[in-house]
Amino acid sequence: MSDKLTVNVRSFSYKKGIPKDESGNGGGFVFDCRGILNPGRIQEYKTQTGRDEAVKNYLQTETKIGAFLQAAFQLVDISIEDYSARGFANLEINFGCTGGQHRSVYSADAMAKHIQEKFPNVDVVVNHVEQESKNWINEIY
Repeated sequence: MSDKLTVNVRSFSYKKGIPKDESGNGGGFVFDCRGILNPGRIQEYKTQTGRDEAVKNYLQTETKIGAFLQAAFQLVDISIEDYSARGFANLEINFGCTGGQHRSVYSADAMAKHIQEKFPNVDVVVNHVEQESKNWINEIY
């Protein structure tokens, strides 16, 4: 048992598979963002990511990402409160979408921000698996 909970938040591409839980606990949350409209289908957003203002604006105004994330926040908050009270060391939270570029990146960043603001005593580690493997360089697909 640990004194402090570490929450690993990741974005990934379902085409490459769900990231492995390196903590050894073998689990955590996996949220499927593919039910949210994909900005990557729009020409002007193809080389952008969920960190670009135009993509963020699209997701916030043209999709149901807000409701999706509120539901995810509620589920995760329960586990963080319980894991922290019980002295657990790790929690895994993964957001996947088709390419690991738009919806999952936005969602992972939003979750990390939510956790940092609501649970300041929790360590949050963010990893954008697909984007980091490409050095954040995106080609039109």
